[in-house]
Amino acid sequence: MTEDAKFEDGREAPLNLGAIEEDDLKVISSLAQDAVFPITEMTWRPGQRRFGLLLNRFRWEDQGLKRHGPERVQALLVVDNVLRVASQGINRHDKDTILSLLAITFEPGSEGAGHVLLTLAGDGALRLEVEALEVTLKDVTRPYRAPSGKVPHHES
Repeated sequence: MTEDAKFEDGREAPLNLGAIEEDDLKVISSLAQDAVFPITEMTWRPGQRRFGLLLNRFRWEDQGLKRHGPERVQALLVVDNVLRVASQGINRHDKDTILSLLAITFEPGSEGAGHVLLTLAGDGALRLEVEALEVTLKDVTRPYRAPSGKVPHHES
């Protein structure tokens, strides 16, 4: 039997971060890089102007990696003030699809509005038109050992 890792193992607290500026979003993007999620874990609530993802986030900030191995944690990525959502390169009808998040960027428009772009592996993307930049990333479970047992790696 395997046991889930504990936040205390890494002597780190769960993340709870917000971004209202582009520089803040770069931090969230780096911590959410290589998160994976089933396509069924995307939710857009137009009435609340909120888009959310339940991610299985790799714990890039983990200081205990050598001691206990690679870990992931489930986290909520929420974008507020969303006016429209568009996708490219994603079959939203295939409920078995697993997506991998590569980056989160902001394309500024006028008066604080713009687009939050979620770039996915395999040429997929989500483009969220926002009235104002407001993104949060919050860990919602205890860390668990990464099923692959590996640290994500990108070719240069």
